[in-house]
Amino acid sequence: MQVYADNAATTKMSSTAVQAMLYGMEKVYGNPSSLHTVGQQAAEAMQAARQKIASCIGATANEITFTSGGSEADNQAILSAAAIGARKGKKHIVSTAFEHHAVLHTLDQLKKQGYEVELLPVGPIGTVTAQQVEDAIREDTCLVSVMYANNEVGSILPIGEIGAVCRRHGVLFHTDAVQAAGHLAIQVEEQNIDLLSLSAHKFHGPKGIGVLYARKGIPLVSLIQGGAQERHKRAGTENLPAILGMAAALEEACDHLEENAAKVSRLRDQLVEGLSRIPHSALNGDPVHRLPGNVSFCFEGIEGESLLLLLDSKGICASSGSACTSGSLDPSHVLLALGRPHEVAHGSLRLSLCAENTEAEVEYLLKEIPAVVEYLRSISPMWKDLVRGKRQFVL
Repeated sequence: MQVYADNAATTKMSSTAVQAMLYGMEKVYGNPSSLHTVGQQAAEAMQAARQKIASCIGATANEITFTSGGSEADNQAILSAAAIGARKGKKHIVSTAFEHHAVLHTLDQLKKQGYEVELLPVGPIGTVTAQQVEDAIREDTCLVSVMYANNEVGSILPIGEIGAVCRRHGVLFHTDAVQAAGHLAIQVEEQNIDLLSLSAHKFHGPKGIGVLYARKGIPLVSLIQGGAQERHKRAGTENLPAILGMAAALEEACDHLEENAAKVSRLRDQLVEGLSRIPHSALNGDPVHRLPGNVSFCFEGIEGESLLLLLDSKGICASSGSACTSGSLDPSHVLLALGRPHEVAHGSLRLSLCAENTEAEVEYLLKEIPAVVEYLRSISPMWKDLVRGKRQFVL
C-alpha cells in the first residue's frame, strides 16, 4: 500500500486547481499589464482570483499581493513592518522560538541591522499566550510575528487574542498562516491581523505561488525592483496560471473546511491513540488545539532518518520535521524549543493527513510504524543502554 502522509510538506494538486491553471494557460494567456483585449482578459481573470482569495480570509482585493510563496511573503511582511518601525524610532520585534525559518532567518538579518528581537518561549506543548505577548510589548515594539499554527508539531496559537493585544497597543501584528490557510477559518479583520502569509501548495494548489495580505494603509517594502506590477509592491509579470490555481484551491478548501476538518481530525485522533501505545513515545505539540491532520511523535532510542527510510520502503511517505530542513543533521529547533532533549528530538516522526487519506491507510500506518520502531530499537546501542539502565529513559 502507498500512503502519502506528508501533506504539511506539500499537497497533491486538486483537479479543480489543475483545471483553473489550464484555463490560465490556454484561455487567458495574455500579460495582465497589456492594454489590448487579450491582456485585459488576463487582468480581469487575475482580479477575480484576487477577490476570491480575499473573500476566503475576510479581506478586500486591494489588500492581497501575490508572491512566490510563504517564504517571500514572510520576508516582505517582516521587513516592511521593520521599516515602518525604524521611521518611528521603534526597533523591537517580538516573535516565538519555534517560528518557520523564513521568519527566524529574516529576524536574524534585522538583528544585524540593529533591531532587538525577543523570541518568546513556547513551553512543552508549543504555544504562547496573549499575556506573554502583552508582557513583551514595549514602547519601542514595532512588530509582533506569531505563526497561526506550527508546521512541525501542529499547535494552533491564540491568534485572535494576540491580535487584540497588538491592536490595543498599536503594534503591527503578522502571522505566518502557511499551515493554517485552507484548514482553519481565518478572518483577518475579526482577528486584528495586519499582515498574513499563505502558500498555495499547502492546500492542494500549485507550488511557487503565495499571498501576502497587508491591511489597507500599511506600506510594503518591495523586495524585487522592476515594473509596476502588484500596485508597485512586487515587480515582475504575475504568474497567472498559478494564481488562478491557488484561488480555485483555496476557495474549494474553504467551502469544505468544516467537513474536511471533521474527517481528518477523526483519522488524526485514531492515529494518535494507536501510536501512543508504543512504549517510550510522546506526542509533540498541543494535544487539543492542533491542526486537524498533524500527528507528531518522538520515539526514544531511534533515529528519525532511519525511521523515514524504512517507512518509505513500505510505501509510507512521512517526515521527521519540516521539509525545509530535511537535509540537516541537526535536531529540529521546534522540538528543542518544546524542551525535547537532543537525543529524543532526533527520533521524531511527523505524519500529516488530508481529506484524501482513508481509515484503511491509518490502519496500515498503525501496523507498520510500531513494527519499524521495534526493529530499529532492536539494533540500537542507545536503546540497549536504556533497557540495561546505563542511561535513563526520558519518555
